[in-house]
Amino acid sequence: MAYWLMKSEPGAWSWDNQVKEGVAEWDGVRNHQASNNMKAMTKGDKAFFYHSVNEKRIVGIVSVVKE
Repeated sequence: MAYWLMKSEPGAWSWDNQVKEGVAEWDGVRNHQASNNMKAMTKGDKAFFYHSVNEKRIVGIVSVVKE
């Protein structure tokens, strides 16, 4: 199992959105390195859910459920 950092702007997708949806596809990644890291994720990996911009903190932990 690997551990990752998933960064999101709260105005675009917040921890509250994630909790409400339960499972959500992570899309809209423009950074090439970030996209490659996402392709390296495997089912069962864990990720720290990080709010960027003003909060700048880890707000939760998620699991990768689909490759």
